[in-house]
Amino acid sequence: MTASPIPIRGLDHIVLRVVDTDRMLRFYADVLGCPLEKRQDDLGLIQLRAGSALIDLVPVDGKLGREGGAPPGAEGRNLDHFCLAVEPFDEPAIRAHLKAHGVQAGETAPRYGAQGEGPSIYLTDPEGNVVELKGPPAKEPQ
Repeated sequence: MTASPIPIRGLDHIVLRVVDTDRMLRFYADVLGCPLEKRQDDLGLIQLRAGSALIDLVPVDGKLGREGGAPPGAEGRNLDHFCLAVEPFDEPAIRAHLKAHGVQAGETAPRYGAQGEGPSIYLTDPEGNVVELKGPPAKEPQ
């Protein structure tokens, strides 16, 4: 395999076109703990920090959002899912926190990702986007 001339280092950001900006902002900031990093209301762009990456919320009725066509819905999502790496992965604490915010989570299962196979939980944000919370691979016994 030859080295790629494009040295990808990880996820930089994702962009979600949103209908209810306040509800989505509360979900990502309050439930998932992604702090507000930058807001450009003239463009219709809200950027939240998710570790080393950003989650951009673009209201469908804003300048940028209108360029994307119809809003997301049951028949037309903007993506299948995205995954946020969580470390440490304290399943009971994660589930208690999600439940306290009224968020239902799927079963925890081992799934493969960029860092290897580790525990993960799927949940859905207020507008139907699927979010995977993924823990690190289990440490090998020494």
